[in-house]
Amino acid sequence: MKKILPALLLLLIVSSSFAQNNAYGAGEFFKFRVHYGFVTAGYASLEVKNATLKGKDVYHVRGYGKTVGVSRWFFKVEDDYQSYIDKEKDIPYKFIRKIDEGGYTKDVVVDFDHSSKKATVNDKKHNETSVFSFPKNTQDMISAFYYLRNHLDVEKIKEGDIIEMNMFFDKENFKFQLKFMGRENLSTNFGEIRTLVFRPYVQSGRVFKEKESLTVWISDDENKIPLLVKANLAVGSLKASLIEFKGLQHSFQIIVK
Repeated sequence: MKKILPALLLLLIVSSSFAQNNAYGAGEFFKFRVHYGFVTAGYASLEVKNATLKGKDVYHVRGYGKTVGVSRWFFKVEDDYQSYIDKEKDIPYKFIRKIDEGGYTKDVVVDFDHSSKKATVNDKKHNETSVFSFPKNTQDMISAFYYLRNHLDVEKIKEGDIIEMNMFFDKENFKFQLKFMGRENLSTNFGEIRTLVFRPYVQSGRVFKEKESLTVWISDDENKIPLLVKANLAVGSLKASLIEFKGLQHSFQIIVK
């Protein structure tokens, strides 16, 4: 299970996010079941709360994932990702990554200074601090979700279009890319939902079979809820399904219950 839940959490956070202004707010909560067929491997969640950071009103967003049941016996995963996001500018000020993946651990805090475009990375595990430059409009893996929800106009997007954004993760700048595959209706536990289908470009190799191994279904409404993620991994096929939500800013559009 190493890297599977973190990778899914990253892709759920980054790739499931497309709407108009004020698409989210404090109190919003998503919970996902990660499973191989009928076997539950783990759960992941995203939650938004109000907070204050250095005198600024921000959203404090937490993404949390862990293995459960038999999967936890074989390989324990418990990952905690947090971001503090400016409510008006939709940019991150602080990013926290605290993970335990079968004994492989990280405890990192990143502070973003957007005026100087410098990211200060505090590696608490090794007691090391380093500074990196980043380009304009850079996001972390949590804030990217909410930035795109507020700024990407899906009414103008066409099948085959590629969306790009700057991201800083693990002491590295990179371009995150999503390919729009089109629209389709999806059968879910909540009913039949109109969806937007995206294919995030991921790194092939140890976790994913190919660059386009992952597909994401997003509700085609003002909320743009991530409903389903399907991944072809090096160790088999895995899905993450939305099983619970609350605190939405807009009505959830269901075709047939």
